[in-house]
Amino acid sequence: MKRIKLIEVRSELGAGTRGASLGIDALRIACLNKGSDYFRRFNAVAVPDLNHVLFDKNHFPYAKHIDSVYTVLKGIANTVEQTLRFGEFPLVLAGDHSNAAGTIAGIKAAYPHKTLGVVWVDAHADIHSPYTTPSGNMHGMPLAMALNEDNRVLQRNEPEPETEFFWRRLQNLGEPGPKLTPEHLVYVMVRDTQREEDELVERLGVKNFVLDEFRAKGPKQVAREIYERLRFCDLVYVSFDVDSLDSRFSKGTGTPVEAGLNVQEAISLCHYLLENERVVCFEMVEINPTLDSENTMAKNAFDILESATDAIQERLRLEEATSRGPRGEVANG
Repeated sequence: MKRIKLIEVRSELGAGTRGASLGIDALRIACLNKGSDYFRRFNAVAVPDLNHVLFDKNHFPYAKHIDSVYTVLKGIANTVEQTLRFGEFPLVLAGDHSNAAGTIAGIKAAYPHKTLGVVWVDAHADIHSPYTTPSGNMHGMPLAMALNEDNRVLQRNEPEPETEFFWRRLQNLGEPGPKLTPEHLVYVMVRDTQREEDELVERLGVKNFVLDEFRAKGPKQVAREIYERLRFCDLVYVSFDVDSLDSRFSKGTGTPVEAGLNVQEAISLCHYLLENERVVCFEMVEINPTLDSENTMAKNAFDILESATDAIQERLRLEEATSRGPRGEVANG
């Protein structure tokens, strides 16, 4: 059976609040406390982070530490690409959400001629650029990197040439040009945005399933509608930011927001999404145990992760079974 490979990325260079680098270790502690053997069952590889540069002066006000972010994302892209080329399923556990742009670049590098769909489960649209960002925090920019979208129409900043140089490099990571098109991006639970993002999302026509619609339809129907929207995509990548959960359940993340999913809804949604045979990568990000006295966020996230992984494994088992004939021979084609 195709194996799951854990890719651990402790980089928190893109976050505005410190501590997301500890999220993976918080998950491991939650795993131990639950008595689970999860982290023994899968091979894991750690992508080098450059978190030590956070102690240095930042020279890029509109894209903080973008030079180091570029180096880290290059490492992520190479690791994801290699994992897919080896026939393994990359399950990425990452610090801040800027790392997702590296994951997307790696998927496209492995499958340059395939159409990629992205399901972005998050409180935030993450579609700012150095030209529009109010904070300079790069975890608000991964989709702008993947879409090659600067949103110059609503430009408010004048980034320095060095920033623009690295921004172009990030947009061309993996392979030159956009990694996906707006119609192949679906948001779930995005609800904390700025005007520049709102206008861009509307202009691009990106669908967002907010809480009222999600509750009215239920996770199974929402997953079905997502895949109907992505029906022309060969591959799908699901990115789960824990701040998609309601702030009552997600104190241990840098930017908690109310009116989000509860834990059971997140478990069900991820399960239904990951049953689909086109999903080639799942990512979980932004757990920050320094903001959480009892590691509740990681405990909740670990329950979601375990269920998501079960769905992936069940699907991989089914795929292997159907690719073999009645006596176990591999079917033609």
